[in-house]
Amino acid sequence: MIKHFPILLLLSILVEGCDYIEYHPYDLDIAGEENIHAKNIPLIEERCEGRETIRFAMISDTQRHYDETEAAIASINSRDDIDFVINGGDVSDFGLKREFTWMRDIMNKLTVPYVCLLGNHDCQGTGEEVFKRVFGPENFAFVTGNIRFICLNTNAMEYDYSRPVPDFRFIDDQLRNTPEEATRTIFAMHVRPGEFQFNNNVAKFFEYCVQQFPDPIFCIFGHEHHWIAEDLFQDGLMYYGCPSIEKRNYLVFTVTPENYSYEMVDF
Repeated sequence: MIKHFPILLLLSILVEGCDYIEYHPYDLDIAGEENIHAKNIPLIEERCEGRETIRFAMISDTQRHYDETEAAIASINSRDDIDFVINGGDVSDFGLKREFTWMRDIMNKLTVPYVCLLGNHDCQGTGEEVFKRVFGPENFAFVTGNIRFICLNTNAMEYDYSRPVPDFRFIDDQLRNTPEEATRTIFAMHVRPGEFQFNNNVAKFFEYCVQQFPDPIFCIFGHEHHWIAEDLFQDGLMYYGCPSIEKRNYLVFTVTPENYSYEMVDF
């Protein structure tokens, strides 16, 4: 009987601990908080209502870099001047459910509200569905003061052109229904035009659409893991690329009624 004790002990642990077993890394049985954006976007809009100056931080490509993300959040929390945070996408590396929930739990330690963009790595497996369950739709928008943020899924190559990415119907709907108070616009995306993941057959038309919005200020993106500041279409509209969190830095943008500025913060 004694020689069978280790086997019996293992069976007992397995039976009693069945709630801790992950049956499949790509299942959709989400543990913990869902629909983060549905809660956080109203908080962002409330914090910034009536404000002429806003200041937000951007981190990106947090995939598998949990310690660095924790450190970045501690750095952001140590400040008292950040209104909200944007994660520029690639929350996960393999589209695994556990990656999304781990990163959600880390991001929830922020003392200010946040949103996450959909990255190309987030589209692997059932990743996009998990992203939508945990955070919200792939395309979304919100208003801070008088600035409209248009946040887009631009990971066209992940769909092999089987669906419209970027979704121009969404973009047109946002243009047609621009809130009266939104007199300026910032576009946020994971992949910028010109990068192979973007559907560059429509890159020029995309930029045309962007320019139709009220006073586009600049565009922000992630994906390329290093700092980029470029006038992509030589039309005066700057595109700013956020480094991977692995580089141990993040961006802070300050937008005033007359202009904007940015800083790279090392942590």
